[in-house]
Amino acid sequence: MRPQHRATPSAEIQLITRYGTPYSKEPMKSRIRWIVLLSCALFWSATGLMAEEIPVRHQEGLIHGFVVLRTPQGETLADGDLSQVARGNQVTAKLVFHFKDGSLREETTVYSQRRTFRLLTDHVIQKGPSFKIPMEVSIDARAGQVTVRYTDDQGKAKVETEHLELPTDISNGLLFTLLKNIRPETPRTEVSLLAATPKPRLVKLAISPLGEEPFSVAGSSRKAMHYVVKVELGGLTGVVAPLLKKQPPDIHVWILEGDAPAFVKSEGPLYEGGPLWRVELASPVWPATAGADSKPGTGQHRP
Repeated sequence: MRPQHRATPSAEIQLITRYGTPYSKEPMKSRIRWIVLLSCALFWSATGLMAEEIPVRHQEGLIHGFVVLRTPQGETLADGDLSQVARGNQVTAKLVFHFKDGSLREETTVYSQRRTFRLLTDHVIQKGPSFKIPMEVSIDARAGQVTVRYTDDQGKAKVETEHLELPTDISNGLLFTLLKNIRPETPRTEVSLLAATPKPRLVKLAISPLGEEPFSVAGSSRKAMHYVVKVELGGLTGVVAPLLKKQPPDIHVWILEGDAPAFVKSEGPLYEGGPLWRVELASPVWPATAGADSKPGTGQHRP
């Protein structure tokens, strides 16, 4: 009998095998269960290639706002600036957080808004004690080029460079913008996301509305649509992740609906494996003497 060639199993297959597979000596019912799960995983992997681009309902323009990053308990971690400039159908958005401990997270996203939103480039820098892994991620969505620079546990600089067939609905740096353009009556919307673990891998984001929730601005009552964003890993990893408690936490985002939708708040990790953080809009705080001690019409302070 000729020896059969056995391919080296992937990490995902090895992970599944450790917890039992249809090839292990299990009862027929258990083997059938695993066959069904594996079939579903292959189906999810195939359907995950389909892109769902978000139509442009509200064009983006010039923006400069202030945001704050807090823990779920309300402790302030960082102050931030959100700026955006539109030139024709191309938009450049930048979100920067300066942490109290000296850490920095900066993301610059360039995208087009001609009929649908399309990511062009995304560049993320995160460094400092607030981040487990210092990392710089560059995505060129048109060329399919992804570069991840990071420092490993031994302090060595590493570079991961891959050429990927990126789907047209990739949402890196675009989530809040896309949520302002999704119709709130849509029960489920799926978009793609490139996660750096630090090895680049594509996952799906499943977006669903949970309903309106009240909030207030200077004593005035408003309502925001609460969206939940679930990370779907897909494939065999997606099957096993919940069992091993490795499923990424949901992201929650609140959007003020209307003719001019606006981001209000989000809760979730800012990076792969990160803690739950809250991003909220911030208002300027003036010194107590500013304005109150100035002469009317002069703009000058009293001596």
